[in-house]
Amino acid sequence: MHVLRQIGLYLFAAAFFYAGVTHFIYDHGFAQMLPSWVPLKLELIYVTGITEWLLALLLIFPQTRRAAGFATAIFLVLVLPANIYAAIYGIPAPWSEETSLAALWVRPLFQPLLIWWVITVSKDSKHR
Repeated sequence: MHVLRQIGLYLFAAAFFYAGVTHFIYDHGFAQMLPSWVPLKLELIYVTGITEWLLALLLIFPQTRRAAGFATAIFLVLVLPANIYAAIYGIPAPWSEETSLAALWVRPLFQPLLIWWVITVSKDSKHR
């Protein structure tokens, strides 16, 4: 695997694992990002945090990397509506009481870059 791609893989996996940790630290803040009609908000936040941990770990192993990259991309698409909802309704970042509107819109606009990143770094290496 090319060195830069490998560095990108480990950076993504570490950041994604940390994102899962934040779902437990700022659980109520993440729950606010969901519309009122969504049931079991805290449980859903915990499940998404655990999912981020598992996907991050599966990205590390060559045997599961490609499938984990694809699953992570799908996961990022599935959580995109929560980021858009938070931006539309001005719901602050989970760890903050106030977040600028511009910062709230950076998250959903950044999502395609994250998807590209994980797909790129999880591809099978040609140099086996």
